[in-house]
Amino acid sequence: MPIITPTTQKLAQSLGIKNIHAVPRVTKVIVNVGVGKNRDNKTYVEAVQKDLAAITGQKASEKRAKKSIAGFNVREGNLVGYSVTLRGKRMEQFLDRFVGTVLPRIRDFRGLSLSVLDGQGNVSIGLAEHLAFPEIRADKTDIIFGVGITFVTTATNNETAEQMFRALGFPFRTQELEEE
Repeated sequence: MPIITPTTQKLAQSLGIKNIHAVPRVTKVIVNVGVGKNRDNKTYVEAVQKDLAAITGQKASEKRAKKSIAGFNVREGNLVGYSVTLRGKRMEQFLDRFVGTVLPRIRDFRGLSLSVLDGQGNVSIGLAEHLAFPEIRADKTDIIFGVGITFVTTATNNETAEQMFRALGFPFRTQELEEE
């Protein structure tokens, strides 16, 4: 059951929704990290596990290959990455930290492109370096990896999702910046 906040009420008014429970909301956040060719490097894998747990506050689950792919030297059952699914309070805390702290720390950040919306109301963002998270100290880690983050929502299209994410504080680019 969604919590009724002033943001939710403003969003309901702007979308013209009378039932507060019909207002779109974020249901879960999925954080993914691929290990690639470093799957056999034990120190790399342990560093990814440790840093992902620090970023999300939750232990990451292993993702293994379902099929063998000869072109990528991947065999069925090989480790391909780690994933964490956040819901509830941890999701809300992660969302607040992501918008308020992580996005401003990204180098040369000018706002999110509207192409991060997938057409069904979800947002997928890829970060090239996990060092943007304040829990990771650059002087304490020697391994840098990328992080994929997906925000899954109950919105049914990009327009309502965009309004919802703007209400949550996500900085989307204006049209002038996207044309550059």
